[in-house]
Amino acid sequence: MLAGCEAPGFAPIGELAKPKPATTAKAVSKPATNTGPSTTSTVARTGEVVVQKGDTLFAIAFENGLDYRDLAFWNNLASPDVIQAGQVLRLTPPAVLSDKAKEVETLPLRDAGQPLVKTIREAPLLTEPKAQRLPYSEANWALLTGKTPELPKAVDVPQAGVAPPTTSIAPGQDAEEEWRWPAEGSLIGQFGDGGGKGIDIVGEKQSPVFSSAPGKVVYSGSGLRGYGKMVIVKHPGEYLTAYAHNHAILVKEGQWVKSGQKIAEMGDTESDRVKLHFEIRQYGKPVDPLKILPERK
Repeated sequence: MLAGCEAPGFAPIGELAKPKPATTAKAVSKPATNTGPSTTSTVARTGEVVVQKGDTLFAIAFENGLDYRDLAFWNNLASPDVIQAGQVLRLTPPAVLSDKAKEVETLPLRDAGQPLVKTIREAPLLTEPKAQRLPYSEANWALLTGKTPELPKAVDVPQAGVAPPTTSIAPGQDAEEEWRWPAEGSLIGQFGDGGGKGIDIVGEKQSPVFSSAPGKVVYSGSGLRGYGKMVIVKHPGEYLTAYAHNHAILVKEGQWVKSGQKIAEMGDTESDRVKLHFEIRQYGKPVDPLKILPERK
């Protein structure tokens, strides 16, 4: 009966939707006064997740500590940007991938007996043709090659006081790709403290929150429990950054942002104080942001 209430079609990259009860999983409910998206997707006991309306693959991977590329590969998804409501996604590798490691069979070495010994005959000593060493000269060069050596081309020497031309940036290189701190404030929580997966920066309410590196916004909403209003940015390569507990979000999913661009305002949504919770995920796994961000002055 509940399935009939869901509209079929693709789940756009947007806020997570309310989970619906399933017979194989325990649904997570929220108070009726909350009109926002769900806090989590329905996870079955078999290690599968039922995609709800509005879910994104990036948010599902973030919530389960997985790399979105692994989820796309395990579920034969043509694009990580498009999933369907009601679709069942596996959170573990298929059995065929797990069985490949068992297909390798190691056998004991067989006794092949004594190796055969063969005498290696020495190669005949070549005495002809004999080489002749000649000093370099134009005449000797022409005698050996039949060509006249080319004179070196003149090189322009820059005049005194004139700076040499600067080299251009290599293709694909971006001067803005260096990491930046996401906000100003006091650092009160570090990676690993109490099981923390990131760092906490205390600041003034509605103070700016910046993107730490250029990338694409892949999640913007309040659907992950404990993070409040959050933004997730995917960066070129293997990194994701997350900005949580915001007062307001200023970017939309699918939007490209620059390093240092204002993407949110600091707040206290689902937090006991005004702060920014900042995480960096590498291949879906949390890493210490202090090892990646530049040293603070």
